Amino acid sequence: MSATPTPALGRGVADDYEPFCRAFRRLCGIDLLQYKRGQMERRIRSFVATRDVDGLLGYAALLKADQAELERFLDRVTINVSQLWRNPEQWEVLEQTILPDLARTAASPHRLRCWSAGSSYGAEAYTLAAVARRALPRTQVAILGTDIDARMVRRARAGVFTLDDARDAPTATLASHFSMVDGAWHAGDELKRLVTFEQGDLLQVQPPRAAYDLVLCRNTVIYFNEDVRDALHGRLAHSLRSGGRLVVGATERVAAPAAHGLEPELPFVYRKS
Repeated sequence: MSATPTPALGRGVADDYEPFCRAFRRLCGIDLLQYKRGQMERRIRSFVATRDVDGLLGYAALLKADQAELERFLDRVTINVSQLWRNPEQWEVLEQTILPDLARTAASPHRLRCWSAGSSYGAEAYTLAAVARRALPRTQVAILGTDIDARMVRRARAGVFTLDDARDAPTATLASHFSMVDGAWHAGDELKRLVTFEQGDLLQVQPPRAAYDLVLCRNTVIYFNEDVRDALHGRLAHSLRSGGRLVVGATERVAAPAAHGLEPELPFVYRKS
């Protein structure tokens, strides 16, 4: 049996993509028009082609009427790829160089304020907590994780991770801060005291000026339009104190760092000047 063809993409007279995105935003607050259209539209249309509906607008009506279908669609379009110690080389630099320097230059002695922006189900925030405990055992560290998906925020608060989530985690450090229970790794109470999770949309958030010593926003902006990405980097930079650091994904970069008061320090680390 042949596969169902994916409907053609396009912006012609019959284009229903933008009306669908507007209907979806009214439904759950996520603005898909801020993401790169090509890859997001392909992702959506290939999924909708497997449903018995009349195009994207018919699917929008189904989403409004069926909560279970909305959950399935959110799983499809929200980007929740993460893991503990993702990109281990970045965590090594943070532990050995960046965190100690931030502690030495912090505005409040022995206190660091960190933000995991786009924290998904919490793997990044808990990894940062564990790394900070090793690098700065006498420093008070507060980590805020934010994500647009309320389901991921609830999961992050639970602090439970699969074996696959921990595939790149250093064995000794993992065992020191997480417990194996029923085939899953559970974050210990010491880590949970360091992290707080809230729902928040990176495309709308207006963080306070100089609120953080360290901001992690990794493997997130690659999905955004260039203008959206640059504006977000500007807001993230605004939230850093002088000498603070912005850490992006290993394959990401800030397009115009000087325009945001940032200086490249490493391929994935920018210092607020």
